[in-house]
Amino acid sequence: MIHTMEISEIKQKLNIGKRKKQKSSPLAVGLCFMAAFLICLPLWMIPTGALMDDMELHQILTPVLNGSDGYAVWHPVPFYPTVEHFYRLLIGSPAFYKLFWNSVGMTAAILAGQIVIGLPSAWAFAAFRFRGREVLFGLYVVLMLLPFQVMLLPQYLILQKLDLYATPGAVILPAVFSTFPVFIMYRGFTQIEQEILEAARLDGAGEMQIFLRIGLPLGQTGIRAAMVLSFLECWNLVEQPMAFLEEQKDWPLSLYLPQLDISQAGFAFAVSVIVLVPALFVFALGQDALEEGITYVGTKK
Repeated sequence: MIHTMEISEIKQKLNIGKRKKQKSSPLAVGLCFMAAFLICLPLWMIPTGALMDDMELHQILTPVLNGSDGYAVWHPVPFYPTVEHFYRLLIGSPAFYKLFWNSVGMTAAILAGQIVIGLPSAWAFAAFRFRGREVLFGLYVVLMLLPFQVMLLPQYLILQKLDLYATPGAVILPAVFSTFPVFIMYRGFTQIEQEILEAARLDGAGEMQIFLRIGLPLGQTGIRAAMVLSFLECWNLVEQPMAFLEEQKDWPLSLYLPQLDISQAGFAFAVSVIVLVPALFVFALGQDALEEGITYVGTKK
């Protein structure tokens, strides 16, 4: 029976696990460090801006936002640090919590839907050989490449017919059927050798048993990578809520940023910090799976 095939032995056969670290040259490390520094440097403006008082931000941003003469010179560390903006956001803005839980609810619903819809689809593409499989998977890839602007009108018409327009379901339903998680999970499942699946079938295992006891354990890295990427995308949705939601009470947190002018700059930076915290937390938890998932995508099977 299938229980005789230990998962650990299969993983060893597939060479799934930690790869041996290779030594890098000092030049490569230095170049990577410089590139990372230049990329992350603008991000340092977000927490430091949130801790600056209005007077300091006014002095820095006036040349940029008001179009006056001179250049903006950002201070690496606030001269007069304050938590006033966070206090105003977390204590004096009840609407923030409403939009925060809107984001949590939408993101959780989308991820659950993608597991229910996308996981069986990815397994079917990886584990079965059927007529039209290549054409259908090619269609999935094409849909993955289409930008939101191309799909806006068809999605709008469908949501109107389903009476979902201007409701949270208008954002959730299209995202549930996103093809990108299917592609990532599929690439993870393709790392499982077909011989293992055939041996399990010959041993009398049913398809559901194979999926639950071989597919899920060995494909969990691809699944986790897909969920991390989907979370990062769904948590930061902007275009879809702007197009399909009319009332502010239904907005996700990603639309809470106020108009960026000098009087609202510190508050906007504080909102940005709070929005970034869950994304950074999820990324930190799923970093290893994400790296493996990217490796799978680049592997030709």
